[in-house]
Amino acid sequence: MSNPVSLSVLLQQLAERQTEKVRLAIADVDGVLRGKVISFDKFRSIAEKGFGFCDVVFGWDAADQAYDNATFTGWHTGYPDAVAVVDPATFRLVPWENGLPMLLADFRVAGEAGGSAGSGAGVGEAAAASAAGGGEAAAGSAAGGGEAVLPVCPRGLLKKVIGEAAGLGYKAFFSQEFEWFNFIANPAAAAPIRTLADLQPLSKGMFGYSILRASQNSDYFNDLFDSLKKFGVPLEGLHTETGPGVYEAAITYADALEAADRAVLFKTGVKEIAHRHGVLPTFMAKISEDLPGCSGHVHQSLWSADGKANLFYDGAASNKMSALMESYIAGQLHCLPYILPMYAPTVNSYKRLVEGAWAPTTLTWAVDNRTTALRALPGGAASTRLETRVVGSDSNPYLAMAACLASGLYGVKNKLKLTTFATVGSGYANKANGVLPRNLWEATQAMKASPLAAELFGADFTDHFIRTREWEWRQFSRVVTDWEVKRYLEII
Repeated sequence: MSNPVSLSVLLQQLAERQTEKVRLAIADVDGVLRGKVISFDKFRSIAEKGFGFCDVVFGWDAADQAYDNATFTGWHTGYPDAVAVVDPATFRLVPWENGLPMLLADFRVAGEAGGSAGSGAGVGEAAAASAAGGGEAAAGSAAGGGEAVLPVCPRGLLKKVIGEAAGLGYKAFFSQEFEWFNFIANPAAAAPIRTLADLQPLSKGMFGYSILRASQNSDYFNDLFDSLKKFGVPLEGLHTETGPGVYEAAITYADALEAADRAVLFKTGVKEIAHRHGVLPTFMAKISEDLPGCSGHVHQSLWSADGKANLFYDGAASNKMSALMESYIAGQLHCLPYILPMYAPTVNSYKRLVEGAWAPTTLTWAVDNRTTALRALPGGAASTRLETRVVGSDSNPYLAMAACLASGLYGVKNKLKLTTFATVGSGYANKANGVLPRNLWEATQAMKASPLAAELFGADFTDHFIRTREWEWRQFSRVVTDWEVKRYLEII
């Protein structure tokens, strides 16, 4: 990290710049950032010991509808406060909010709030991480597994898995890339947006990798790139993707926790920046059956504990892939059918996972093949990595990365062999190892029926997460869709 400072120094620096307010945020189960702005005096009083935050953020869905099937919290508990603790290593300034200081927090078991005063970037390093990855990964480097994190906290879950990797002698480096649609916002619209017909794309036509389309919206395009860097979310690349108004961004890699922080902050950052340009972005996995879906591919590799050696690379192997990497891939293939909701968490997610739409449908892997679930990218000693392509843009980055890492480590710990042959040709045609569940209900029931998820993530988290996905399916199942009306209204 560049210029790490203690919490006490961070507080001193904020005081010296006459800070008046601070934004605090946490990620809920759906990956939505929830938070508040508090006075600096209040922040100073809670920075080390933690603060109360209503646990309803784990008791309702993305539309703020309270779950009726949750046991962790609900009407039966009275929705009390949970203890949230800021992570000073996540400090950054929000450039489009006049340099408003911002920090992320996660939840601890009551009575375990202390000890959060780890290192973080100083105020002078406003983005807390603007330089890119490798051993110089920015803020938010991994926390150990010894902290008493709240079992249902997504960021806490990832920290727990990272601690497991560290205990095995590995440092995990990750990055996520996102595709998303951009529409022209209509603030004067009287009614809420209900159909695709209500939306006007930012640009017309199927212009993947288009310099022209990027130039035609250069103010927005360049503001994304430049402001996100200042925000501590540096991008390796930004370009148009095929589809009207579609962009794709690859976030610079970092250690796994910082990578997930960047991914969560990327999604909310894009929405905030877009609003200032009259643009409405969406990270839905599938906006139309006539257009490609939007991915959230996760790239990952395991390195030595000091972050100097990529353990996925073996220069002596014919394919340059180490035995460790092969076991990691085998672990992900083995676990994938039982943890799919961690990668594809919504009803809409499964509309993307269809044949011929640049998203996987089968339990397959291959070297540099974009039709398989797992795409191995053996290159040099610095670049060899695995891309998990099943992940959608609607995923919660903390949960998606926790699932990638935990399932990969499962293969490593159990010394699984990569007995599934690499796919040659179309991954859609290779069903030898099985296919992915077809919808959220099937995927959730597969997760519920297997002991594997509880082994990877703990029984408390797994039970709560499954209940939230069952709730999500029930909300969808009771709705009469436009398709049904068009299909049956007159003819039946």
